[in-house]
Amino acid sequence: MKRTEVNAAIVWAKELLKKNNIRLPEYAYWDLDSWKANRDKLGTIQHVMLGWDITDFGTGKFSEIGAVLYTVRNGDMNDASIGVPYCEKYIVMKEGQRLPKHYHEFKTEDIINRANGVLAVYLWNTDAEGNQLETDVTVPMDGIERTFKAGEEILIYPGNSISLKPHIAHIFGPKPGMGDLVVGEVSKVNDDNTDNYFLEPTARFADIEEDEAILHPLCNEYDVLNG
Repeated sequence: MKRTEVNAAIVWAKELLKKNNIRLPEYAYWDLDSWKANRDKLGTIQHVMLGWDITDFGTGKFSEIGAVLYTVRNGDMNDASIGVPYCEKYIVMKEGQRLPKHYHEFKTEDIINRANGVLAVYLWNTDAEGNQLETDVTVPMDGIERTFKAGEEILIYPGNSISLKPHIAHIFGPKPGMGDLVVGEVSKVNDDNTDNYFLEPTARFADIEEDEAILHPLCNEYDVLNG
């Protein structure tokens, strides 16, 4: 991705969140100079990767496979003294985008339609080795168990959610024709470097071509604060 594309995605996401009366922590709006001025206070933020996360998952097709994510709260899977024992994210998506098919081995997550559009979700069981199965998938949705065929479209309207346990592979994104989307994620502690298992050729973080100045640093590039 180009930095111009990353910066434009952040500006767009901030506007959609504002439209839906959602505000992020103060440092979400800091410029790079403010980040650098506060670098000595940011140990937890950097360690648990709070902040902006814009990715095309290495596909080069951000308008199709990608999202703007913002991690608001998180902890360390191996050290309970750091951060908090859970994770919360916003996932902001344009019509036409989706996440790649993937599952987690550690975290259970609630995927919540927070605002604006309709969320379409597709699920598959996987075995202990991560192989996709074509069996029915049973999941809780706001406390009510429901069963779906493998790959069946599941529509989730604002205020509703779906709970995904480890080894349930999933794809989700805005339902076409129903608007852009603000998704919420509440889960066990999240480690994006170790607990994403993709069933498509992807990479978790994008390689960025620097064609303009950084608007806000991303959660995987806080080393720029030391430059």
